[in-house]
Amino acid sequence: QVQLVESGGGLVQAGGSLRLSCAASGRTFSNYAMGWFRQAPGKEREFVTAISWSGGSTYYADSVKGRFTISRDNAKNTVYLQMNSLKPEDTAVYYCATERSRLRVGVRSTEYDYWGQGTQVTVSS
Repeated sequence: QVQLVESGGGLVQAGGSLRLSCAASGRTFSNYAMGWFRQAPGKEREFVTAISWSGGSTYYADSVKGRFTISRDNAKNTVYLQMNSLKPEDTAVYYCATERSRLRVGVRSTEYDYWGQGTQVTVSS
C-alpha cells in the first residue's frame, strides 16, 4: 500500500517562507517522478511543480517559478517543496503525488496515481 504523508504547512505572512515535506512508503520511491499540486477553495486542483526520479529535471508552474523549489532525497523517500516570497494567492491545500509512469514527469493531475492527504498553507496579507 502506497502512503504519502505531507507536513510543514501553516500560517505565514506574505513574503515569508515555508518548507513542505512529503514522506513516501510502499513503492520504490526512487523509480518515479513526484509532483506537488494545490487546491484553493472554490478552485480546481492545479499543478505546482514536479521532479524526475533522479532529481535531474524539475518543472514549475509560471505562478511559482523563481519562488518555489522542489527537491528530493531518495535515501529518505522524501520530496520537499521550499516556498519563498509567499503571496496570499498561494493559499491552498498542497498535495504531493506519485507519477503513474516511470517514463514521464507529468504536469496533469490525471498523470498521478497516489496522493497524500494534503497540508494547508495560508498566507496572510
